[in-house]
Order: sequence, then C-alpha cells, then structure tokens
Amino acid sequence: MIDQAFLESTHLRVKIPQATMDFDDEIGGSEDLGIYVYHPTTDGERSSKRRKVSMSNEHKSHRKDQSQVFVPLLGGKEPSELVDGRKATFKELWSSQEERCKKVIEELDSGILEEITSFVKTASPEAYGGCIPTSLVTIGSNVSALPRLLDILHRRLTTEKSGQVVLLESGDAPNLKAVLKTIIRTAVTSTSGNDAYQNLFNDKSGPRMLPYDLNVLYQYVLSQGSKSLVLAFRDSEAFDFGVLNDLLSLLSSWVDRIPLVLLFSISTSVELFEGRLPRSIVALLHGKQYEIHEAEGAIDRIYETLQTGSDTKLWLGPHLSTSLIEKARDHFQSPEGFIREVKYAYMSHFFANPLSILLSSSSLKQKELCEAIRNLKSFRSFCEQLIEEGEVESVRALLLDDEALWKQVLESVENGLTRMKELFNTMNILRSLQTTLQLTRSNSNTDMYIRGVSGDLSNSVTIKDLLSRLQKIDSDSLARILTILREHGDTPAPFVDVNQYEQELQTLLATQGTDETLRSKHDDQNTSIKTTIIKDKVNLTKTKKNISDVESAYTELLQKIIEELETSLTSKLINPQDLFLHEVFVFDLRNPLRDTFAPRARFCIERALSTPFDYLANTSSEHGGGEGGNLSAQQPETALLYQLYLESGSLVNVFDLWKAFSTIVCGDDQETERDERSALMLFYRAMSELKTLGMMKPSRKKVDHVSKSAWKGL
Repeated sequence: MIDQAFLESTHLRVKIPQATMDFDDEIGGSEDLGIYVYHPTTDGERSSKRRKVSMSNEHKSHRKDQSQVFVPLLGGKEPSELVDGRKATFKELWSSQEERCKKVIEELDSGILEEITSFVKTASPEAYGGCIPTSLVTIGSNVSALPRLLDILHRRLTTEKSGQVVLLESGDAPNLKAVLKTIIRTAVTSTSGNDAYQNLFNDKSGPRMLPYDLNVLYQYVLSQGSKSLVLAFRDSEAFDFGVLNDLLSLLSSWVDRIPLVLLFSISTSVELFEGRLPRSIVALLHGKQYEIHEAEGAIDRIYETLQTGSDTKLWLGPHLSTSLIEKARDHFQSPEGFIREVKYAYMSHFFANPLSILLSSSSLKQKELCEAIRNLKSFRSFCEQLIEEGEVESVRALLLDDEALWKQVLESVENGLTRMKELFNTMNILRSLQTTLQLTRSNSNTDMYIRGVSGDLSNSVTIKDLLSRLQKIDSDSLARILTILREHGDTPAPFVDVNQYEQELQTLLATQGTDETLRSKHDDQNTSIKTTIIKDKVNLTKTKKNISDVESAYTELLQKIIEELETSLTSKLINPQDLFLHEVFVFDLRNPLRDTFAPRARFCIERALSTPFDYLANTSSEHGGGEGGNLSAQQPETALLYQLYLESGSLVNVFDLWKAFSTIVCGDDQETERDERSALMLFYRAMSELKTLGMMKPSRKKVDHVSKSAWKGL
C-alpha cells in the first residue's frame, strides 16, 4: 500500500480515490492518472467448483503458529518461555558439539591434505620426465572425504593465486568435446565468473574460439599466472575409459604449456585401475599414491568426542549408540552423515521432551512440569530407594510440595551430569591402563563407551582381567600406572591417593639400594614350575619362590592400590539408568532415527495417501485431514483416488471410480467442458501413479475394470 504522506511530499499531481475504484469508470474518465490505489472490499474468493475456501484469520494465525519449529508440550500448557528455552538450549549445546566434530574431521584430514598440497605445489613435467604429474588417491569407504579435501585445496590455491582445482564427475565426460568444455568452463567461472568466460569468446578479434579448444584454457592460465591446474577425477572407475584415454592422450601434448596436475579418486585399488588403462597411456603418467583414512575410524573419533566433551550435557544411550555405530559400519556411512543423525537425535530430545529444559540455566518451574517429573520411572525408583532408607517424610514432600521437588530436581540434575562425566573419565582411564599393560582382550574406545553407558562394565571380565594383570606388574610399570592415574584423576574424587603411593614406592626403591626393579610375589619370575612323572603321567606344580622383605612390602603396597582402585571403579562405573532424572541427560530412543533414516517405505506411503494433511502444510483438518475424515478436493488427487480405491472391492470399475472422483473434484453442479477435461487429466495422472506404486493393474476378466494388487496393512 502506498503511503499517502509520501505521495503528498512528492511533486506528482495525482488523484487518490477515497473509496474502492471502479476501474471501468475511473480509467475511462481519468486517463491522465499516473498512480492508482486499489482498496479491495473483500479478500476475494475462489471458485466453489474446486471447494477452495479463503483462509480465515484463525487459519492464518494457526499456520503462523505451526511455522514455529518447537511447539508447546505438556498438553499445550507449556509456557512460551520454556518452549523458547528448549530451542535455545538445543542450539547452544549442538553448536559446541558440531564445532568439535568439525575439528576432529579437520584433524584427520590434515595429514593427507598437506601431502597432496605439497605434491601439487612441487609437481612439474620437468621433475617427472615430461610425464603428467599424477596423484592416485585411494578413498576406500570414505567417499565424502575427497570433495572436502579438494574444496580446501582449491581455496588455498586461489587465495595464494597459484592455481585452482577442477572437479570432474563421470557424467561430465560423455565424449571428449563435452569434457573439454567442462574443464575450460569450470576453470574460468570458478575464479573469474561467468562474464569472464563469455568474454573469452565475444571480445576476441579474428576467428571465434571454440569452447572445447585447449588454447582457450592455455591463454587464460597464462593471463592468470597459474602455477598448477588440478584436474580431479571423482570416482575414476565410473568414467568411460575410451573417453578418458583420449583425454589423457590430448592433455599430454599440452603439459608443456598448461601446468596440469591430475588427481584420480580410486575406490578399489591402484592395480585394478591401472589395469584398465592401455600401457601407452600409463606411460604418460607419473606421480605418487596416497590413502585416505577409513570412515570407520573417523566415526569412532567423532562418537568419542561427542560423549567425552568437557561441556557435554546430553549423552547418547546404549541402544541408540549401538544402532548408530552398526549402521555406520554396515553401510559405509560418511562422517557427515553420522553427524547429521546425531544432530537429529539431539533435536528429537529437545523437541519432544519437556524435561530437556532442565539442561538450561532457566529456573522457571511449572506445575505441569512437576507433575511430569512425578510420572517418571526414575522418580518412582528414587522414591522407593528413599523409603528403603527410612526417608518417608522426604517422599511425602516430593509428592505434595512442588518447591521441595524442584529443589531436589535441580540437585539431582547437577549430580547426574557430574556422575556421567566421571563415568566417561573412568572409561578413559581404563583404556589407558589397558594400552599400558598391553592386554590382548582390550576393547576399542567406542565399544567400551557403549558398554559403560549401558552399565555392563562394573564387575565385568574386563575389570577382572585388568586387576589380575595389575597384581603381576613390577615397580617400573607401577610408576607408569600412577602417572596415568595422576593425569586422568584430576577430579573432586580421585581414584587413588597417588601422592601417598608414589612416596611409598620411592621409599621402597631407596630401601632396596640397587637399580633392579621390584617384583611382587605374583610375578611370573617369582613362580617356578616343578614337573613330576607318576605312572607315565606328567604333573605340573607351581611353587612360589622366597622373596625379600622389600618385595613383600612392595606386594602389600600393590595390593592396597588394587583394592582402592577396585573400590573406585565399582563406585564410578554406574548404570546411568539408575540415576534419578536420567531421562533429562540421556537420550536412548531408537524409533525417531529409525523411522526417519530407515523408514518403512510401504507404511509411510500408505499413511501419506490415507492422511495427506499429516505431511502437508495445511491446517484445514475439516477438509479431510483426519483419519477417516470426509473426502475433499483439498487433498492431492492421488490421495483422493487412493481413498476411493480402498472403499472398493478386488475388482474396480474405472467408470464408477471416475464418477466418484469427478463429483468430489468438480462438485455436483453442472460443470463446464474445461473443468471436466482438467479433472479427467488429474484422474489419469492419479491412476498412473497408483499403477506405478503397484496398487492396481489391468484386469483380465473385464476390460473396463482394474484389479487390486495391494491392500492397506497387508
């Protein structure tokens, strides 16, 4: 709408009508008007034929509410402050986790990136005897790593103005001319833009240059002063090797003028790739081979980073962790895909769990939130534990007094976060001890974290093997063990009194008076095996050697350390499910991720066709949006025809189906020929889509019928 004050401030002489303008009269009588302001009296209506009803203000406001990603929970009684708090807390926690994941990927990529960058900057035909400098990069299962590395390499080269990277896909090379066009166009537009590419052919005097002439690329590289032009072939095995051979043969004749460097991405092996090239082409290439880290190692590092971060407040539970890791390993998932799934898990927790607000610094409580806490399984277990301890009055206060409950909730959440961090710190100590002691049955970090968060580590075989091995270590190994406990035990409740035990160990070493290491009585060197033969049977008997007083004192010291360490492990290796309010800081639901990233295709399609407004951005449930609602022209034509299809028998008369469809779409009024033709087009399209989905097929019994081939839910 044009502001009248603005019009009055200008020098235009215009007439602004105060009422709604009748265009027929106004235009006919005042043809000299320059500006018309139209004030509609109504919102306008669509034709009733299509049953399109203008959106009311209520619908507009409802749609505006639905545009908000996070919705009020607790039966819609959650205040907007708590809703915004959940969303803000999700963004805050995930932003730090995402940044940490990016650093892990950059750290893993840094080694191979520096090697490839060094090769590109130092490669030249003179250094390789006139051959094209070539790097062969085996990517294995980590197919997403190469584009990421090439993007960083391209930014480096363009920033230093020393070159660029041209990434080629197999679809870019149907023939030699097409791939040459792609190389030239990408090389120019990626650094100078599309206008510079057009000027190469429009601003030249004389004969016009062809878009696949490498002389165009040579002149451009010469003008830019580029020292290297990297041609990267992504998924090299997918290229047409006939076209690839012709391209390599042509490029070899230009290598003395264009600073070419080739980079081949190989998913199989260098030997198989080389075997598909003629020997004459292989002789034109010379370079180095590189290998990118496997995706499995990157995913394990990312999972470890997510679970052991210093500011982590939400942990992935054992079932969800197992599902994510197994999927990543079985389907060769990229690190980026794994991060997206973890992000969805975080979002699901904060989106659907009203208690997730307890992870924020907000102190706003609500009656409905307190009632939700009282319905938790962990709250019931907590109350049962208090009753067993004789704290009946405390339980009564938690059930009846919101203030007492809220105070206990804040303390329990803080205590739960501390216990979870201690749990993962303990598992890190276990891994360090296993590595130092060289235990053969040691678990990987990821497997140990999953076992730890499921509560299976306490009193497990892993702990028993560790304690048994500690009984046999000498004084040098004990000193290393105490150093590990000192480095990782910087917590309010340390594992053992490291300072005291180090002093006692130094005292024993000084008492011994020699440089020999102290050994316990359980050491294999202090045990001898005696062999006896009785009636052709060999018996082996272990006997303990006599040890000195210093070694006896060392054995006692070692036993004290082991007992204290065992007590600490038992107290810190908890089961998170036993903590009060573990539902707040541990997310262990597999269904949201499984339904989203591995959906049941048929169930989803049937539900989408039966209740389309569950998926469409339409709030008009009265137009057939609900389960079992009335059929409406508001629905997509395929969904409408599918619901009619469900009401029919095994044989469906196509004409009857068309009449029912046209009645709903066009209405009961006498429709025009144009409306009928449009509806018939929609009907044919819906029929074709249902046939494509395999839900109906032509009937052999009757020509004008179709037969059902799928029933909902079967």
